[in-house]
Amino acid sequence: MAASTLLSGLSSGDFLADRRADYAEMLAEDGDHKAAADLMAGALELTPKWAAGWFRLGELREQAGDRNRAEHAWREALRLEPADRLGATLKLAVLGAAPVPDTPPSPFVEALFDDYADRFDKALVDKLGYRVPELLETAIRATGRTRFERAVDLGCGTGLMGERLRAFCGDLEGIDLSTEMLRKAKARGVYDRLVKGDIADLDIAPGVDLVTAADVFMYVGTLDAVFATVAAMLKPGGLFAFSVEATESDDLVLRESRRYAHGQAYVERELSQAGLQRISLTEETIRTDRGEAIRGLVVVAGR
Repeated sequence: MAASTLLSGLSSGDFLADRRADYAEMLAEDGDHKAAADLMAGALELTPKWAAGWFRLGELREQAGDRNRAEHAWREALRLEPADRLGATLKLAVLGAAPVPDTPPSPFVEALFDDYADRFDKALVDKLGYRVPELLETAIRATGRTRFERAVDLGCGTGLMGERLRAFCGDLEGIDLSTEMLRKAKARGVYDRLVKGDIADLDIAPGVDLVTAADVFMYVGTLDAVFATVAAMLKPGGLFAFSVEATESDDLVLRESRRYAHGQAYVERELSQAGLQRISLTEETIRTDRGEAIRGLVVVAGR
């Protein structure tokens, strides 16, 4: 998922500028990123306050190998829209022009998934071979537990994980930041409750038997706060099942995809500090991206 996909719904408000931006995209599709960047810059001469246009100009300049001017474009996008719905902060961090943030901007994550909701299942499952829900279900069942009276699915998305959980969970709650994802999850009909909320700021009563987070933490970043929150909501003996993108590093890494990857040592350290004990951890192919296998860690921990 790339933030530039959001641009289709973010017009400059100026017909001529939009036409130039459209022609720039045609040039980019043909591989002429320098000419595309020049044309986009021309569009911005007409609409200099178009934050999405500045963001796209940064992408085109980056693709043309002009990293210095890409940085300028992303800084201008961020100046015009400090909430950072397009994720310029992350682009600057990947470029090495800004510190890596502990977490991505919430407006960026929300807008990204609102935009992606209608094609999410088809793109992720059919095209990218997404396997996390089945891998987590297998890992949960491998613990020997067959029933959970109260379960919470963090970052529930369209409900792919909820479908797997429904058969062995009593009360099942889904939480997601994206309104459009929650709309799709509601249509799936597998949750008892759906709540719009940021998992970095949860307020859930304790006594939960099972917490899941399927392919969520790559859009969260640092895990200390969310692990502590999960530990507080789990009752003794409760399980926490989740996935992360894997990295050879022992720490947290922000990738060019603007997704965070977490090393095994990092995950185990944060679990221990939160008072959670690792039950199982396996490295698996969780999906593909541009034809390459994406490796992830599938983890079950307990309180």
